[in-house]
Amino acid sequence: MSDPGVRRVRLADGDDTLVVEEPLEIRVDGRPLAVLMRTPGEDLDLAAGFLATEGVVEDPRDLAGLSHCLDPSVPDRENVVLAHLAAGVEAGAERFERAQRTLHALSGCGLCGKASIERVFQHAPPLPQRLDLDAARIGALAASLRASQPRFAQTGGLHGAALFSAAGDLIVAREDIGRHNAVDKVIGARLRADHWPLVDTVLVVSSRAGFEIVQKALVARIGAVIAVGAASTLAHDLAVEGRLALYSFARGGRSRAHG
Repeated sequence: MSDPGVRRVRLADGDDTLVVEEPLEIRVDGRPLAVLMRTPGEDLDLAAGFLATEGVVEDPRDLAGLSHCLDPSVPDRENVVLAHLAAGVEAGAERFERAQRTLHALSGCGLCGKASIERVFQHAPPLPQRLDLDAARIGALAASLRASQPRFAQTGGLHGAALFSAAGDLIVAREDIGRHNAVDKVIGARLRADHWPLVDTVLVVSSRAGFEIVQKALVARIGAVIAVGAASTLAHDLAVEGRLALYSFARGGRSRAHG
């Protein structure tokens, strides 16, 4: 069975394997919420993680159903995921509207740094304590992520995200052309498996640590984030205020600890 996330193409100087990038529309109870540019594969994990980190669902029981669209009259139905909230989900409509407003504001750069952090804390308060890691554990987990990226090995064009236990055991790993999508796929996989919240876990990402990565980890109650790349100022501020252990530039046996 071919991998839907990669495709062989012909170039002027020979063939190459490229990562696939296609839109995914997420609809909640028939209403369009967002269109994500993603790598096909694990679409239901991506949708579940996105709905959780955007505050539309707060518990696995909030989701009554999640599936690809099967209606033959819908164009590109393989790129549409339908989510149904459970009957009686408290403030379900309000959560949807709030998520729409937040997505609109972020796409238009309508939130300043402090307002962005305060908005996260409205739905994900600071963690009770930091999950500090030593240098050996940080280096080992970063290396484990790299070994869990088969599509990157083929294309060199995907971000990776992996969730580990505090003891260092790999729980789940995902890849995507979008770094935030890879994180949502990891979070969504655990939500769909009814493992929620993700306390005492460590998220490792192959990308830089931007604000949205730390925000998603905090919402999921992940204790620590290790990033191969640099951290942004807003990610640093959110991690410090949220008591989330953030380690950037995790490479060559070294890293930078924030907070």
